[in-house]
Amino acid sequence: MMDVKPPRRTRERILELSLKLFNEIGEPNVTTTTIADEMEISPGNLYYHFRNKDDIINSIFMQFEQEIEKRLRFPEDHRPAIDEVWAYLQYMTNFLWRYRFLYRDLNDLLARNRTLETHFKQIMEHKVRFARDLCELLVTDGEMAATSAEIGIMSTNMCVLATYWLSYQFVMNPRKYNDQAAIGAELNQASRHILSVIAPYLRGRSRQLYDDLLSGKIPPKEYISPTKAASQ
Repeated sequence: MMDVKPPRRTRERILELSLKLFNEIGEPNVTTTTIADEMEISPGNLYYHFRNKDDIINSIFMQFEQEIEKRLRFPEDHRPAIDEVWAYLQYMTNFLWRYRFLYRDLNDLLARNRTLETHFKQIMEHKVRFARDLCELLVTDGEMAATSAEIGIMSTNMCVLATYWLSYQFVMNPRKYNDQAAIGAELNQASRHILSVIAPYLRGRSRQLYDDLLSGKIPPKEYISPTKAASQ
């Protein structure tokens, strides 16, 4: 006899549906009434679980924050090659797609939500440190030639590209923004553009790998997260 999964709790369903609505029509266009109507529950039932829309947003952001912190690292004692970094960036882009409203409506959200303002700044700082650590590893391994000042600039530029790429795609494809298949190719271009920041500084095997990936001579590999690898 097959195990029957327990029904999802109302709170979880509200968060899942709210994320879907925020992504598809934009967070400013969604009210608690919209969410309650889509859920086919009363506003009172919704307010039993969440005080207001900001409470829902903060709960979704907490999920996002926990997940992204786990992703902003490579396995310990592993020195990733450029093809692995390329695959990792695509893996991250697909993850950010799931929370794309945070990026599309980022400035508006930060302007009126103190929690997001504080915590998103910390995430950005973590992204920059992650990019810096990666560049410093490449320099240590002789795969990159760059000064500390140059690495600082590259790290910031990589973070800006990674953070605002989905906003750029929204500007370029506003009517296709919810069709992942339609803009999938453009989404995957993020890896190419982010790595182009460090490409002029690459040397040896890393430079050759980058050129081969850029030309299509070798196909991008799939990034296997530490969690996924441990379960295999």
